[in-house]
Amino acid sequence: MSWSLTIGRFGATVVRVHLTFFLLLAWIGVSAWQQGGPAAARDSLLFILLIFLCVTLHEFGHILMARRFGIETPDVILLPIGGVARISRMPEKPSQELAVAIAGPLVNVAIALLIFLVLGTIESASLAHIDDPRVSLFARLAAVNIFIVLFNLIPAFPMDGGRVLHALLAMRLGPARATQVAANLGQVLAFALGFLGLFGNPLLIFIAIFVYIAAGSEAQMSAFKEMARGLIVADAMETHFTTIPIEASLGDAIDTLLAAGQNEFPILDAFGKPAGLLRRDDLFSALKAYDRDAGITGFMRPLETMRQKAPLDSVIDRLQGPQAAAIGVTDADGVLIGIVTRENLGEMLIIKTLRPDWRFRRSG
Repeated sequence: MSWSLTIGRFGATVVRVHLTFFLLLAWIGVSAWQQGGPAAARDSLLFILLIFLCVTLHEFGHILMARRFGIETPDVILLPIGGVARISRMPEKPSQELAVAIAGPLVNVAIALLIFLVLGTIESASLAHIDDPRVSLFARLAAVNIFIVLFNLIPAFPMDGGRVLHALLAMRLGPARATQVAANLGQVLAFALGFLGLFGNPLLIFIAIFVYIAAGSEAQMSAFKEMARGLIVADAMETHFTTIPIEASLGDAIDTLLAAGQNEFPILDAFGKPAGLLRRDDLFSALKAYDRDAGITGFMRPLETMRQKAPLDSVIDRLQGPQAAAIGVTDADGVLIGIVTRENLGEMLIIKTLRPDWRFRRSG
């Protein structure tokens, strides 16, 4: 994600912090300084950093559970509103989806229990005053973790509770029907939150809009996957496209861009196997930093590949990430024979919407 800094790596997962997070820290530090001096600023910043440490651990609860099921977790990014772990796909088995969804909140439950054990007892009144610096730092941190659990278990997408509800429904109704029911419930809940927000809490209105959009997006994604069910990658791949040899220069790549009407260009080695991908935007960015004779390997990005007989619905999740502009399709020898982009995948789904009975030539 742009506007973010990498602060570390845990296994195959990169941890990033969005630059707006530092603006949040600055605002909190200055506000606390004005009210209570340097000591108050220090304590407030420490409290916020500990909260985001708990948020990071929450996201790694999801990540580690997803890894158990062979699911890639490229990165996690910390934003002022919380953390977001990018998981390449959700498990197809409802029991595995349930495990991934619940793993995050369970981390916060464990943190809160650990704090309770260390401190002995915590007065219930303390839990309601997390913004009061006179209350113990760790008592407030326990309260925050409890709040994170309760908030995330709201039964609406994209919160963990929406995933939990979807997994439980899928065990009885199947994945497609479960998504529709969970999305509808999420949108009903969004209306209720928005209505309550009209009585003096603008934050609830913001959350309601967020939940409503996310629930609708989840329902649409489920519909796409249902339409793609039974089709294979070969049905959607482009077979007429322009490639760029790996030894090409930036000037050669720009000439190819001007001559071809496409936005993604696979980079091939001498054996016709994919070595990377260049997007139209990558070439424009390279013009600012590289000379015409510069090799393209310095700014090409990885190209994920699949076999032509792989299920098409598995492609939809992989093309959702901001970096996943295209997927290469290879034969048994690893030679590139096609590409799948968001555009041609969308065109295919439109055809299935207009003619559900349409039979694609490659599927027979």
